[in-house]
Amino acid sequence: MAERSPEQRYGEFVAVRRHATHVAELALDRPKAMNAVSTEMARSLAAACEALAADRDARVVVVTSTHERAFCVGADLKERNSLTDAELVRQRPVARAAYTGVLELPMPTIAAVHGYALGGGFELALACDLIVADRTAVVGLPEVSVGVIPGGGGTQLLPRRVGAARAAELVFTARRVEAAEARELGLVDDLVEAGRDREEALALGARIAANSPVGLRAAKRALRLGHGLDLRTGLEVEDAAWRSVAFSGDRAEGVAAFNEKREPEWPGE
Repeated sequence: MAERSPEQRYGEFVAVRRHATHVAELALDRPKAMNAVSTEMARSLAAACEALAADRDARVVVVTSTHERAFCVGADLKERNSLTDAELVRQRPVARAAYTGVLELPMPTIAAVHGYALGGGFELALACDLIVADRTAVVGLPEVSVGVIPGGGGTQLLPRRVGAARAAELVFTARRVEAAEARELGLVDDLVEAGRDREEALALGARIAANSPVGLRAAKRALRLGHGLDLRTGLEVEDAAWRSVAFSGDRAEGVAAFNEKREPEWPGE
């Protein structure tokens, strides 16, 4: 798949690659530590997400890993073990900004997962709208086994995927879930052959990115903001999102292209 521009680095451990399909690839690149999220890596993730959120050419973001055996093994526990209590308190907002950065990206996001996606690593995947996993994937939130809790959004995002009781079982037991069961439980959305998670996620991203960027962002906003609300309030959220696109250039182009039986050329506004 051809790239639109060269790779852009955010610190040592995060890279962004922009593809000709309007898909941006956010690559976790700390292979020597299986992409364990250190303070430096967290800062880089937050910075990359801030740039992507402002990039109007990026219609979809795919989060990938350069490590062969892991998506991300979570927080850097070696670093955490060296921190004083005061340092840990200061580090907390930095860590939160990384997970929130992925979660609050305004365009659709897809995680491409292989190997281990544990703790904060799985929380990065959960922060995405869709998860494509290959058959080597092992996911889980094992934080209570080391005396903490999922702190990157896991206690809130997991129940939204699998329901409260299933999420409680997974968090309380701290168990790891292999790919086939993960797909069965809804922990991942698509299960692909080993080694094909990145390729399939980028292809899915390209299919999504062929649609209106204005419509995609508004649809994501309605889905996210409306979740958990009562139906009447949720429909008001949907109506506000509809109004934000009803008179857009994308809407005019979409209707014209449909009537003229051609592919749309989205203005993105």
